[in-house]
Amino acid sequence: MTAQTAQHLQDTTTLHNGVAMPWFGLGVFKVEEGEELVQAVKAAIKNGYRSIDTAAIYGNEAGVGQAIREAIAEGFVSREELFVTSKVWNADLGYESTIAAYEMSLSKLGLEYLDLYLIHWPKAGKYKDAWRALETMYKEGRVKAIGVSNFQIHHLEDVMKDATVKPMINQVEFHPMLSQEPLRTFCAAQNIQLEAWSPLMQGQLLDHPVLSEIAARHGKSIAQVILRWDLQHGVITIPKSTKEPRIIDNAALFDFALTAEDMAQIDALNEDRRVGPDPDNFDF
Repeated sequence: MTAQTAQHLQDTTTLHNGVAMPWFGLGVFKVEEGEELVQAVKAAIKNGYRSIDTAAIYGNEAGVGQAIREAIAEGFVSREELFVTSKVWNADLGYESTIAAYEMSLSKLGLEYLDLYLIHWPKAGKYKDAWRALETMYKEGRVKAIGVSNFQIHHLEDVMKDATVKPMINQVEFHPMLSQEPLRTFCAAQNIQLEAWSPLMQGQLLDHPVLSEIAARHGKSIAQVILRWDLQHGVITIPKSTKEPRIIDNAALFDFALTAEDMAQIDALNEDRRVGPDPDNFDF
């Protein structure tokens, strides 16, 4: 199903290995362990979200796991209906160490498998061994899908030179100020699904005049307009929120569509401007 025709919060796209992944999910970056996190994840699941995205470095896998267990116990959802993503941190990139990191994430989450496991950053000299580890775990059926995060075109080309399995996902910073057109085109040609982190530019776009005008035309919020723009570009999106009303609002994207003119206006805002680190120049 293409994103343009996604009619519902639980609609999915099919990754190149046949696995169905929801177009929309909850991100938990910078949400600390504790009751707020558990309640946020449960609120998302209760309100129809089926995809949850975390990472080892976020330090909150245990809380995410607790929320999932409680949501299942309370009858909101079954494990099979959920799509859970985590990521291996740079310090653990390597063949054996990546496999160990995956086991550690599973143990913290209290899950038997992940739906998607990603290499978090393209750490030079490290990510190819990590990719081999992901391929091994994927071929053994220990994870449903594998991918990367923050990979530029040249990183993807480098991985695919020796890969026996192509990444299914590339999760990158993506928002109207960083619309990643060359990368989007490349990933589409390679059948690698793009996924957006920081889709709302960490709140920096929420008073933008152009977006404000488009939002007013549709009777929607700027956040809803941006998230709809993601979907209409065929990009999976995982906005972060801990507040239930915002979690519900963020997902209210299926009762309107942006026109071609709206899309072009938003596309024109691109400045190749990042709020996160540059994948070609980071030191962690």
